[in-house]
Amino acid sequence: MPHQPAIFEAHEIRRVYDEETETWWFSVVDIVQVLTQQPDYQTTRKYWNKLKERLSKEGSQLVTNCHQLKMTAEDGKQRLTDVATAETLLRLVQSVPSPKAEPIKLWLAKVGYERMQEMADPALSLDRARETWQKHGRSEKWIQQRMTGQETRNKLTDYWKEHDIKEGEEYAILTNIIHQEWAEVDVKAHKTMKGLKSQNLRDHMSEAELIFTALAELSTRQIAESMDATGMNENEAAAKTGGGIAKKARLELEGKTGKRVVSAENYLPSGKKKLAKE
Repeated sequence: MPHQPAIFEAHEIRRVYDEETETWWFSVVDIVQVLTQQPDYQTTRKYWNKLKERLSKEGSQLVTNCHQLKMTAEDGKQRLTDVATAETLLRLVQSVPSPKAEPIKLWLAKVGYERMQEMADPALSLDRARETWQKHGRSEKWIQQRMTGQETRNKLTDYWKEHDIKEGEEYAILTNIIHQEWAEVDVKAHKTMKGLKSQNLRDHMSEAELIFTALAELSTRQIAESMDATGMNENEAAAKTGGGIAKKARLELEGKTGKRVVSAENYLPSGKKKLAKE
């Protein structure tokens, strides 16, 4: 996962981007230090530990929604650090009396949680995305398919969120099941095939790959809805079935055209000419 610190009023906020779930994870103690204006890391860490205890006793889900990831500490070493998504942190901010509460809320909404921005102003978010893809040489046809696919993806994750699927790891597991079923290669292997590292896999898919990904996720959601799938076991079953439907369509197309849908082609600088020949 790529590490890219963000800056809030001269304070460095450590964060990690999870490519598979398209989620930023922020260091909780860094956010707490800004809110409490503590002078050093150790004092802030003690404050956060006490706050965790209080929230746990109150039955708050905030602590449960925090995870641990390795981040660079003050001594330069990689150490496990409590992290949370911007959505969780926005709720945490309400538990810490601070004059920085409103500024940090606005900052988190701006730099950390793209899905939140889309919900707040979908048109603005889509316009920004379209402009970025145009700058990178994507065709209007590709851009339309990418946007349609993202809408399909959002509807699926909205369903998961409402049916006892946890954001982060469980989203990634289900996404990988769907991808493995339709493409017969998992997300990580597909990225490796395309020579990608921190890049978003979907931003380097061909039009056909985007279409079959959308078909698999659309099928998964509709199957899950038809059986009111709740929790991981039922949604895993829906994911396998939905991905299988797209796999059958892919195999039929490949049989007719003699051309594989899943490919190593990409939109990296060295791969643009290859894609332009399609």
